[in-house]
Amino acid sequence: MIEQAHLKLLSALVAMLLIPLSVNAQNYKPAGDKIKTKWAEQIDVNSVLPEYPRPILQREQWKNLNGLWDYSIQGVGEPKPSKADGKILVPFAVESSLSGVQKRVGKHNELWYETTFEVPEQWNGKQVLLHFGAVDWKTEIWINDIKVGSHTGGYTPFSFNITPFLNDSTETLVVKVWDPTSEGPQPRGKQVKDPEGIWYTPVTGIWQTVWLEPVNEKHIQDLRTTPDIDNQLVRVDPLIENTTYGDIIEVTVKDGDKVLSVSKASAIETLEIPITNQKLWSPESPFLYQMTVKLISNGATVDQVESYFAMRKISKKRDEKGIIRMQLNNEDYFQFGPLDQGWWPDGLYTAPTDEALKYDIVKTKELGFNMIRKHVKVEPARWYTHCDKLGILVWQDMPNGDDAPIWQNKKYFDGNELKRSAESEEIFRKEWKAIMDYLYSYPSIVVWVPFNEAWGQFKTIEITEWTAKYDPSRLINSASGGNHFQTGDILDLHNYPDPEMYLYDANRVNVLGEYGGIGLPLEGHLWKTDNNWGYVKFKNSKQTTDQYIAYAKELIELVKSGFSAAIYTQTTDVEGEVNGFMTYDRKVDKMDIEKVRSINKKVIGTIEK
Repeated sequence: MIEQAHLKLLSALVAMLLIPLSVNAQNYKPAGDKIKTKWAEQIDVNSVLPEYPRPILQREQWKNLNGLWDYSIQGVGEPKPSKADGKILVPFAVESSLSGVQKRVGKHNELWYETTFEVPEQWNGKQVLLHFGAVDWKTEIWINDIKVGSHTGGYTPFSFNITPFLNDSTETLVVKVWDPTSEGPQPRGKQVKDPEGIWYTPVTGIWQTVWLEPVNEKHIQDLRTTPDIDNQLVRVDPLIENTTYGDIIEVTVKDGDKVLSVSKASAIETLEIPITNQKLWSPESPFLYQMTVKLISNGATVDQVESYFAMRKISKKRDEKGIIRMQLNNEDYFQFGPLDQGWWPDGLYTAPTDEALKYDIVKTKELGFNMIRKHVKVEPARWYTHCDKLGILVWQDMPNGDDAPIWQNKKYFDGNELKRSAESEEIFRKEWKAIMDYLYSYPSIVVWVPFNEAWGQFKTIEITEWTAKYDPSRLINSASGGNHFQTGDILDLHNYPDPEMYLYDANRVNVLGEYGGIGLPLEGHLWKTDNNWGYVKFKNSKQTTDQYIAYAKELIELVKSGFSAAIYTQTTDVEGEVNGFMTYDRKVDKMDIEKVRSINKKVIGTIEK
């Protein structure tokens, strides 16, 4: 009888614990009636994007704060409301369907969030870091009614040590966000107040994972890895929080489970680690070395992280015909891929699941491409790790911001520039540096693109020279698509719909940075029921595939004439644009995959290695 009573009591307690979870699940549903991906159906409000958010610098312990939070929208400058407007599913932007809200905010309002959390008991004695993957745009944070910090920038991670402000019980987190979208000078990519054509819905607020992490006062803040295949070594630059003289970094390099080397140095020094019999990384063979990094202070290990790196080199060289070609690992290598904007009909900037995030990269590989141009957007860290593991080269754009001067693409000596305000310049420089710092150690990234089609383009030569000096290990594509200046490594032409070489620079790499845009609207898979847009439009898959192949055959001849890379628009449909290889909901491949793959391989093979 006593055992039965205990069982009944235990069952009642379990039921009580489950009530909040079931209530949360019942209260949530995606908002609106727009098309959605299959992954939207897999959303679990109690386990949203549960994967470790930063796999290139991974610790064992962490806590995910994603889930249903309170939200409210208030006028700028008004105090936090006493009552919430409702629930929002973090980390989906408030304008998205998956947020459960799908409301606009605008520059005259601020978005407030509130949630509670508990710090695990086993973290006692640790410093607790509060991490935000990305929040668009200006963020202010309170812990237990104490303002602990602020941040500007919509595309890079940031964190705060919140240890001094914790209550050792249930903690309250409040976040306030202001985002002027297209009414401000900040980087925003394709977001506009009134979306139409090639311009898309605003993305306001938290759009990447929010999480907690315990560390010691002395801990590894970042690792900057630089491969040098010519000298068969990798350089590891640690960034240590609260280091003191005498602290030591120990790096163990592994091939799978096999230990290749163990190296030690002062925590303020660069380690140069020999990599003998090096396995080179490429799209065809994306080998990654595993790395365990320890921080040792007074003989004790005070921090340990798991990381990885790759041995690969991106460079340029004039070939026997006098054409400057891009090289990968000291061999001529044609880079060919799609323009990838990273938008989702249900999550906008945020993929519904990690499987979805990876899916577009997998499809890109299936199509026979070896490269992606990440267009005027920056992705979560896991996206770049997927690229590293799957083997895909990445051109990383700076998201557009501010205004555009008159764009021209066919005059080589008449580049136009915007005169930005001092505030606008400062915003650009700060966020471009932050993006480069955030992404520096990902081997998949081979080209930086600070400006696209003149949008926000200013002081081109100065920005290019700074970018090249800050990261000499990659190529710089100064002005993709026009408003050309004779600076950087690349002359980048845009031409729609067919490929064309209307300019040529004998002293730089020549690329076709955008072309194609073949449209095929498919009923039942459209964001908009009418007024859909493509550079040219066809009625069925065969016509679309045939036109793609025709353009690819033209491209082959231009590769022989001097192009070293090409980028086709685009991976998926996006809102009103219907020129993707896939529909916006990723449910239909709009071209014959095998035929596209076959011709893509021929394009890439035009340059012999």
